[in-house]
Amino acid sequence: MTISARDQKLLAAWVVLVAVGYWLFLRPQTQDAPLLPASATGESVDMAEQRLSRLRDIAATASAKQDVLKQVTGELALREQGLIRAETVQQAEAQMLAVMRELAGLEALEIRSQEYMAVEPFGDGYGLAPVRIQFECRMAQLVNILAGLAAKPQLMATRNFQILASNPKEKTVRVTLTVVGVVPKELVPDKSKKGVAGL
Repeated sequence: MTISARDQKLLAAWVVLVAVGYWLFLRPQTQDAPLLPASATGESVDMAEQRLSRLRDIAATASAKQDVLKQVTGELALREQGLIRAETVQQAEAQMLAVMRELAGLEALEIRSQEYMAVEPFGDGYGLAPVRIQFECRMAQLVNILAGLAAKPQLMATRNFQILASNPKEKTVRVTLTVVGVVPKELVPDKSKKGVAGL
């Protein structure tokens, strides 16, 4: 059987159309292939069950981790209530000095001098603001001041103190006490931004 020229042209056109159609519609999509379920990718049932078990374990620990995070955040907020909050270092030091004056006032004492020192880093998120004060008192009064400081809600503590005999007849001592308070990190000076004079 002979094929006419016209039929040969139609057959060639038909072959080209089938090839183009296959290329456009039926070839595997490699770039934009949708994600198939595990069973369609050839994964066995056991592997799918193991994967499902792992995903369930992850989902179960996620809620436990959320609970732990909430608990830790609550504890942190409770502990940070004693943080000395102020806009400036001077305001924080003034708050600390007010606490110490209150404690000294309860013992009928007067703070004779105070010295503010530079705020220093304390861990990654806090700073320590030290204040040095001097006063004269009896030993029982000093013990009461230290106990009162420990009972205050502010995060303050003594760093060091020096006791010198003052008046042996009245049994008084001269006390130099350095008190530190925990302040937010924002109040700690950034050492990388020092000026020309090193301040």
